[in-house]
Amino acid sequence: MIIYNVTTIIEPSIQAQYLTFMQQEHMPLVMATGAFTSSNLFLLTEPENEGITYCAQYITDDEQKLIAYRAQHSPQLQVHFQEKFEGKYVAFRSVLHLVKPI
Repeated sequence: MIIYNVTTIIEPSIQAQYLTFMQQEHMPLVMATGAFTSSNLFLLTEPENEGITYCAQYITDDEQKLIAYRAQHSPQLQVHFQEKFEGKYVAFRSVLHLVKPI
């Protein structure tokens, strides 16, 4: 299992707009690319940050699909997100690979 994680710290003033955008527009667009089998949106409660922190996680078992997604789809989706919330968020991305216990 591979998780593509996007952590976003938003200003409290855009929380409702952010949630609506993520659930109704952005995450469905990401899933429509076919790169991922499922997704989740988490509210990070610890540690506390300045702002409200969310983690969008997209799950795949195919590293090539993730690579293709990041090359072909992610840049345009990031621009769309930036245009909507410019100056009101900070985001970073990480990739996690499941390590099964021995």
